[in-house]
Amino acid sequence: MIVTIVHIYVKPTFREAFIQETRSNHLASIQEPGNLRFDFLQDDKDPNKFVLYEVYESDESAAAHKKTPHYLHWRSTVVDWMAQPREGIRHRVIAPNNKTSWKGSL
Repeated sequence: MIVTIVHIYVKPTFREAFIQETRSNHLASIQEPGNLRFDFLQDDKDPNKFVLYEVYESDESAAAHKKTPHYLHWRSTVVDWMAQPREGIRHRVIAPNNKTSWKGSL
C-alpha cells in the first residue's frame, strides 16, 4: 500500500474555491480502482492549511491517479491558488496492513 500525505497552504482569497475544487477531486478519487482512502482535511488553527491523506493499493494505482482527468483538472486549477508549492510525502504502512481495514465500512 502507498500512503501519501500532501500538505497544502492556500492563499486566503482562494480558500473557498480551493475547498470546492478539492471536494470534487476527492469524490472522483474515491471511485478510482486501487484507491483505499482519500481524506481531505483542513487545519483547525490555520484555515488556509489543508492536508490530503491518500492511500492506494500499489505504486501503479497511485501513478494512475495522477493521470486521471479529475486530478489533472484539479492540479491545473488550484496551482495558482497555493501560497507555496504543495508537499507530498510518501509513507510506509506499518498498520493496518490488510487492505480491507482501510475501506469497507466507510
